[in-house]
Amino acid sequence: MTDYQHIYLHVPFCGRRCSYCDFSIAVRREVPVSEYVDAIMAELVTRQIRNPDGPLKSLYFGGGTPSKLGGPGVEQVIHRLARWANHVDLSTFLSDAEVTLEANPEDVTAEAAERWVAAGVNRVSLGVQSFDPSVLDWMHRGHGPEGARAAVATLKAVGIRELSVDLIFAVPEHLNRSWTGDLEAAVSLDVDHVSVYGLTVESHTPLGRWTARGEVAEAPEERYEREFLEAHERLTAAGFEHYEVSNYAKPGRRARHNSAYWTGVPYLGLGPSAHGFDGRERRWNTTAYAAWQRQAMAGEDPVEGREVVAEQSSAAERWYLGLRTRDGLELRPDEVAKVAPWVAAGWATLVGSRVRLTPTGWLRLDALVAQAI
Repeated sequence: MTDYQHIYLHVPFCGRRCSYCDFSIAVRREVPVSEYVDAIMAELVTRQIRNPDGPLKSLYFGGGTPSKLGGPGVEQVIHRLARWANHVDLSTFLSDAEVTLEANPEDVTAEAAERWVAAGVNRVSLGVQSFDPSVLDWMHRGHGPEGARAAVATLKAVGIRELSVDLIFAVPEHLNRSWTGDLEAAVSLDVDHVSVYGLTVESHTPLGRWTARGEVAEAPEERYEREFLEAHERLTAAGFEHYEVSNYAKPGRRARHNSAYWTGVPYLGLGPSAHGFDGRERRWNTTAYAAWQRQAMAGEDPVEGREVVAEQSSAAERWYLGLRTRDGLELRPDEVAKVAPWVAAGWATLVGSRVRLTPTGWLRLDALVAQAI
C-alpha cells in the first residue's frame, strides 16, 4: 500500500458561486462542519488508506472555500487526521509540514486566523483575484480591495509564515481593468508568493452562459499573451522567481504541496471531486457533495473514475510536468533534436541536456508537448 506524505482535502463549501467557477462546490448558508469531517474520516476507513509512516510533508485545504470551515472546523479536521495517523500531538503529526489553507478575504478574522495557526496552518493562499471593485463585483466575489489588504494584514499579525495571493488576468475588455494596477497592488502587499491564472470560459457557469449569449467577449489571444508576459516582467523585477507556469515565489518560498504534483510523487485526495495518485493509478472522487457524503458514510468508496498511467501517458506526463516548471526537463540523447526548433524560436533554452521553456514557450506548453511525444 502507498505511504502518502502529501494530502489534499477538497472543502466544497462556498457562500455563492463566482461567475467563472466550474469547481465542485456546495453553496451553504450554514456549513455542516461535523458532517463533512465525519465523511472525510469515513472515506479514509472505507478506502483502507495506510497511516503515514512518518510526519506529513504537506497538507492542503483546497476548494471551494476552505476558510468557510472557520477556526473550529479547521482545528477539527487536523486533530482528527492526527488521531487517524496515530500521532499523540500535532507537533509530531505535522512536524515540518507545509499546511496550506485556501481562504477568501471576507473569512479572515483575527479569531479565525489565530485558531488556524494554533491548529498548524502555516501557509494561506488568499483568493484576491483583483483589486478593482467593478471586476470583483462582476466576478461575484464577496470582498472589496480593502478587504483583501485587511486580510493580508491580519494573517501577518497572527504569524502566518507564508502568504500567497491569487490574481486572474485576461478579464473581458468592457470591465476596463488595469492589469498593471493589480500587479502593482499585489507587490505592495509584501507577500512571498503570487499565483496568476488566465480567465477561462466554462460552459456550465454564469460566464459561460453570458458568453454563449454574446453578452461577454473573451479576451483575444494577443491580450492574454500580453498580460501573461507583463506579469512575468513585473513580478520577476520585484524579486519573485517565475518557477511554474502560473506561480511566482520569493527565494525559498515555492509552494511545496503543488511542487509535489509537478514531480509526480504520490498524493492522497479526499473529499468530493478530489483527485489522487498512488504512483501507478490516478483516481477521482464523486463530484457532488451530497453524493460523496452519502457514499462515504455508507461505507462505499466514493470513487468516480480511475486511470492507470500507461506508457504513452507516462511519456506525455514526463514532458508536461517537466516543462511546466523552471527546473525544466532532462532530455535523453535521442530527444535533444526535438527541442532545437523551440530554442531557435525563443520558446526554450537548452543547457547541456536540460531544456527549460521561456515565458513565451509556456504560452505554447500544450502544443509543444504534443509535438514532443
